[in-house]
Amino acid sequence: MAESDDTPDDVFFRELTGAYAEVRQAFADHVGMSRPRLQILMRLWRHGETSHSDLRRVLGLDGASVTRLVKEFEADGLVARRLDPGDNRYTLARLTPAGERTAAGLADAHRLYQARLLDGIPPRDQETVLRVLARLRANVRTYDDRSG
Repeated sequence: MAESDDTPDDVFFRELTGAYAEVRQAFADHVGMSRPRLQILMRLWRHGETSHSDLRRVLGLDGASVTRLVKEFEADGLVARRLDPGDNRYTLARLTPAGERTAAGLADAHRLYQARLLDGIPPRDQETVLRVLARLRANVRTYDDRSG
């Protein structure tokens, strides 16, 4: 709801951040799986065997969360773990065949879900939004370069 003293800029950024927050969480809610769980499964599916430390770094999760989630997936038969033969300080995780099937199903469901979210939004409008977002991000980088 717009406040009487909101500027068009205020409304733009409020709607942008609100839409981002809703879309970011929507698919995880739709499939009934937390975002971090989805992120780990999809990262392993797309990139294959990965160390816990790489999952932590790339996904922005803390190490304890990664270990806990990977162990849960292992208990569910979706992930297998092993020590890195090149450096046994690291643990590697990979999807099992059941994990591959689960992740492939989630990827298919995600494509269908995105299509549903974009229903009624013509490609030209999607392209306009992408141009606006690209410009906004360029402005952020330019501002950061000048202020740093």
